Amino acid sequence: MKIPKLSTRAAGPRIARQSAWVRIFLFLGLLLLGWGPLALVIYWLGERLALTDTASAAALILLYALFISLLRRWGRAVHRWGHPLSHCGLRWSSRLWSGLLKALLAGVLAVFGLFGLEVLLGWAIPQPPSWSLLWTALEGLLVALGIGLAEELFFRGWLLAELERDYPSSVALTINALIFAIAHFLRPLSDILQTLPQFIGLFILGMALVWARRIPSGERWQRTRTDLGLPIGFHAGLVWGYYLIQVGQLTQPKATVPDWLTGIDGNPLAGLLGLILLSIIAAKFARLASASAD
Repeated sequence: MKIPKLSTRAAGPRIARQSAWVRIFLFLGLLLLGWGPLALVIYWLGERLALTDTASAAALILLYALFISLLRRWGRAVHRWGHPLSHCGLRWSSRLWSGLLKALLAGVLAVFGLFGLEVLLGWAIPQPPSWSLLWTALEGLLVALGIGLAEELFFRGWLLAELERDYPSSVALTINALIFAIAHFLRPLSDILQTLPQFIGLFILGMALVWARRIPSGERWQRTRTDLGLPIGFHAGLVWGYYLIQVGQLTQPKATVPDWLTGIDGNPLAGLLGLILLSIIAAKFARLASASAD
């Protein structure tokens, strides 16, 4: 099934004149209309063939492929963007790769620094790495890059562009971060109340990634040009670092240390130390973005 087309030249300008929320919900509706029926078939086949994990992965890959396809059509028909992916920050250039790699390293070091501090404080016990750590690192890197690319093109690419058409930059930033946190927090009320610090951490991370998106990656004469290199890299770095430590079992938390300090269910975003670290990083990104705008 194909995504429904944005019909005729007249439809695009009419949609462009609507509010940001109308445009956002229309875009998401078209995306779900194209993806939903195919996803149901994929999940049904996965259950019949006992391949539920494979089916879930296939459904997510399909969703992202359809998102890319719709974004191209939407950008050209609705907003008259000549290069929709480039407009949303996905410019494959040396600047993007340079920013991505630097931010990837920064994200990994931030996570390892956080867990290293827990070890120094006696809140966790380091564990010797196993022979499978190399495979875990490769697997985690692929997962992290996939998550970083997919979520950043959606949240800090398309969604931020839609919001910035209608709202001042500070309002667009806040709404974007709030939607980012809510999208990761769709769970039963009891779980929401139990892991509330994680929501706060996701909101701070969402703001940090918007500020990272607004840091120009070019030279002084290109200071208005930004791309997704920094947010993709930093987001992926956080995921990769956490994957290495948790899946690689590099540390063992002590039961005597409260979860609100180190993170509920082992998630550093749901602990005081993680919130402090994210706040420091967000403040740094905010200063860099603000300095570039002066």
